[in-house]
Amino acid sequence: MTPHLFSIYALAAMFVVATIWPINMGVLAYVGAFLVGTLLAGQAAKEIIAGFPSGLFLTLVGITWLFALAQNNGTIDWLVRMAVRAVKGRIGAIPWIMFGISAVLTAVGAVSPGAVAIVAPIALGFAFRYQISPLLMGLMVVHGAQAGGFSPISIYGGITNGVVAKAGLPLSPMTTFAASFFVNAAVALLLFMMLGGRKLMQARQDRIEPVAVPHVEIASPATGPQIFGDSEAEALSRRIGEEGGGESNRLVAETDEGDQPDGTLYQIVTLAGLALLAVLVLAFNLDIGFVSLTIGLGLALWNPTMQKRAMAQVAWPEIMLITGVSTYVAVLEHMGTIDFVGDSVAGMASPLLAALMLFLIGAVVSAFASSTAVLGSLIPLAVPFLQGDTGVGAIGFIAGMAVASTIVDVSPFSTNGALVLANARGVDRQVFFRKLLSYGALVTLVAPVVLWLIFVVLPG
Repeated sequence: MTPHLFSIYALAAMFVVATIWPINMGVLAYVGAFLVGTLLAGQAAKEIIAGFPSGLFLTLVGITWLFALAQNNGTIDWLVRMAVRAVKGRIGAIPWIMFGISAVLTAVGAVSPGAVAIVAPIALGFAFRYQISPLLMGLMVVHGAQAGGFSPISIYGGITNGVVAKAGLPLSPMTTFAASFFVNAAVALLLFMMLGGRKLMQARQDRIEPVAVPHVEIASPATGPQIFGDSEAEALSRRIGEEGGGESNRLVAETDEGDQPDGTLYQIVTLAGLALLAVLVLAFNLDIGFVSLTIGLGLALWNPTMQKRAMAQVAWPEIMLITGVSTYVAVLEHMGTIDFVGDSVAGMASPLLAALMLFLIGAVVSAFASSTAVLGSLIPLAVPFLQGDTGVGAIGFIAGMAVASTIVDVSPFSTNGALVLANARGVDRQVFFRKLLSYGALVTLVAPVVLWLIFVVLPG
């Protein structure tokens, strides 16, 4: 067995073990990165550690801590109430507003994870407060970010157009943008109808009793595969209670600080901090992790007692999971496994089959790693048969490849999916993780085939 095949089988084994036993897959991935990197790739420990996604780590820690502060001082609930009043109580409009905001942010130049990091905590606050499916709301945010992601002035659009131009292939930036927007909008509409959207369209805010606290089950010890721990439950309760039951086993709804009124000075400053976060990240391209921690520190120094629960609300188990898998993927990239798979597919005799395989590989790899890296590496692999008389149109292939490699960012192993998972409120994290994973797997397997038919087979 070649080292490349062994490393792929090891990744598959991690999924199996994490599914059967209650072991965080991040731990498995870190150990796998150490063993595979040391024994097969010849890497030193410092080289393996260099593959640790420090930027993603800072993003997840910073954004979940900052929004935990905003949640604890009542700012998020204040925003929720203002937004509901703005749509005049039309609950069904809220998911589409979040979709639109995410799309606009990425279309004007925000990186997709940056847009999701800003919108997802607010959107999922809406979902929790007004009994909207958190899965629906999270997916609407992610698909919105992907819908605007390939505008000519966007990050993804600039990278893709640059790679295509460098390869000397025909270029149509608006085709790629339109493909991404309409495919993600269509998927969002389908999700909206399947996950309770029709019921939401009939609901108004004055007919819904807002939920004040998460469901009591989150205070129970987590069990089963992919255990996430109880940090959120600990943060929401004064005490979890003793194992034997009784009154002390009940979730205490009230916070230590009590209910916060709307529009306090601290909330106004917090809201200004969130606006400053958006400006610094989107307009000045500063790192969202560092900016989030800096703004959060300012809020913490303003009122140290208000933020005492926030650090426990950082999604530490999810961060362990995501960063571990990313570190293992970095080892695969170092040892050439990703290029090995791509070269093997690109050398196939049938151009149509090669195009399909590249779509699938782009989707699978992007579900775990950087979509930007996938776009930059797989499009050049397709140059040989795109330049020849193979019947595969370059413009359609590139549009389909771009969408296939980014629509899978709903996976909980991608940055966008991880942000949704980390910011979901009032859910059983294990169950919610499985829902995101199932949906991500479905999209990863189905979307490339559908996109291949639409953009490669039918035009030919």
